[in-house]
Amino acid sequence: MKTDLILYNGKITHFGSAQQQVTAVAVHKGKFVAVGSDKDVLPFANTGTKLIDLGGKRVVPGINDSHIHLIRGGLNYNLELRWDGVPSLADALRMLKEQVDRTPYPQWVRVVGGWSEFQFAERRMPTLAEINAIAPDTPVFILHLYDRALLNAAALRAVGYTKDTPAPPGGTIERDTQGNPTGLLIASPNAMILYSTLAKGPALPYEEQLNSTRHFMKELNRFGITSVIDAGGGFQNYPEHYQVISDLHRDEQLTVRIAYNLFTQKPKQEYEDYQQWIESIPVYQGDDMYRHNGAGEMLVFSAADFEDFLQPRPELAENMEAELEKVVRLLVSNRWPFRLHATYNESISRFLDVFEKVNRDIPFDGLAWVFDHAETIDERNIERTKALGGSIAIQSRMAYQGEYFAERYGKTAAEHTPPIKKMLAMEVPVGGGSDATRVSSYNPWVSMYWLTSGKTIGGLQLYNDSRLDRLTALQLYTKGSAWFSQEQQKKGDIAVGMLADLTVLNNDYFAVPDEDIKAIESELTIVGGKIVYAAGDFNSFSPPPIPILPDWSPTKTYGGYYSLAKAGQSNQFKSDATPSAVLNTVHLCSGSCQVHGHEHNQARTSNIALNNYTAFWGALGCSCFAF
Repeated sequence: MKTDLILYNGKITHFGSAQQQVTAVAVHKGKFVAVGSDKDVLPFANTGTKLIDLGGKRVVPGINDSHIHLIRGGLNYNLELRWDGVPSLADALRMLKEQVDRTPYPQWVRVVGGWSEFQFAERRMPTLAEINAIAPDTPVFILHLYDRALLNAAALRAVGYTKDTPAPPGGTIERDTQGNPTGLLIASPNAMILYSTLAKGPALPYEEQLNSTRHFMKELNRFGITSVIDAGGGFQNYPEHYQVISDLHRDEQLTVRIAYNLFTQKPKQEYEDYQQWIESIPVYQGDDMYRHNGAGEMLVFSAADFEDFLQPRPELAENMEAELEKVVRLLVSNRWPFRLHATYNESISRFLDVFEKVNRDIPFDGLAWVFDHAETIDERNIERTKALGGSIAIQSRMAYQGEYFAERYGKTAAEHTPPIKKMLAMEVPVGGGSDATRVSSYNPWVSMYWLTSGKTIGGLQLYNDSRLDRLTALQLYTKGSAWFSQEQQKKGDIAVGMLADLTVLNNDYFAVPDEDIKAIESELTIVGGKIVYAAGDFNSFSPPPIPILPDWSPTKTYGGYYSLAKAGQSNQFKSDATPSAVLNTVHLCSGSCQVHGHEHNQARTSNIALNNYTAFWGALGCSCFAF
């Protein structure tokens, strides 16, 4: 038998027989052709076979994010300053200041999701005063989850928000005593004000969007992601915003497999959108690298229950059922799979009423459909979902805003939000995902930390009895997610005949302490037998580097997800660090300040005004803080 690639001397995780110890795999024409021990697999080597010694490292199936916004995220990745994983607000503001200094007019500096105030040592968000002091002239837009956006004065000028600008329904423009916008936009609870404002910013030209998307895929490969399901998104129109990803696919430059859902963009015209798409796009059109996957996650705008846990649960419109039923009847009658954004159990009950009504007239009969999110779904609605052949895609949104949920609804409710163990026990298909990039980060290992440790990124213990074991969490992000594009027979495991997608980890997921799960990355990511990412011990196998465009891109300086190791700070934020050590690290300095003349540690740990970080910002600012 011919083989293109053999990996051996590894610790290879698979979901087959528990007794079978796998240390090697052979790949030919993009699929696994042999899986077993070194003794069994190495004889398949022949002239032209590439042999890679894994050095005893842990190998897992390629990670599959069942709900992410890769296509939209790729168009903007090189424009965005990522605060994902940044350990302190001081570091975040320093990065912001540096990026402001290098960003040319009329471009913006954008921080768009993937972070929470609870990840910062200071445990707070930046203030508008801090942002305006850093950037008096360059527009800055900072999105925090789906609850708010912070705009400096320059950004307010750029988008044209004035005393006379009305807020859209479901959104708030905070104003000062004279009625002028302060720069704070609040989803109350509709996030459309955040989306629409961000959409006013300059876009990259086509060639740079191609480059940006390639770098976003490489960033996903960095964490072992080999497949995703793109859930569409606001201001992501088909087909124009899919041109870049289609062209990369045509040119064989995709390094992540993508199944995409189509997300309606026109309130009150959703039926017309889907009718047009049904007539022009066959279900599952495409190939193993890029394929259509049906409708959603937005089916009708009246059914959107945004998950802003800083706000009370939204009440859906009275006419929601009629609008949703019309679209669902269209989809089911044409055998189009669909998915629906559904955060709250109260909403899910109403959605299921619609689905059950349609099913009585037009049987679902095995049609794949999905509830996305389902944080507060109850046991009765899980039963109803199962009875209709549905599934649930869960995401790590609680890892980023669990503190808000627990404060509003209590720790008892938070323990089962979402009730993943109950879903699995009732044998409903469940897949893992992130909802990146505007809420959670795309880093799947943060998600698996959340699932298995039960903690938020801020350290709040959300779950005890609801925690998953590590193998189950990994299955959700591999085998489980493959169901959501109906590809469970071809990917999600390391087995003969399946697509040769895998990742070699820099640390053993099954052996490291809980807190170290968050720091796991890939050292070798393989998609269809092709090496798409290599680092560390496998750096010599790395594909040729891709230039970063534009030259001033934040990606060029900071990359994407923050790396403590690369920053040389891997030991500085341990939970047992002294307060002084943490504060020194936050401010990247110690001793006394030559501008303000105060002793740092004494000032920071006192109750006097100097320990108010906002007060450091004067005409000159503090040379130790954020610069």
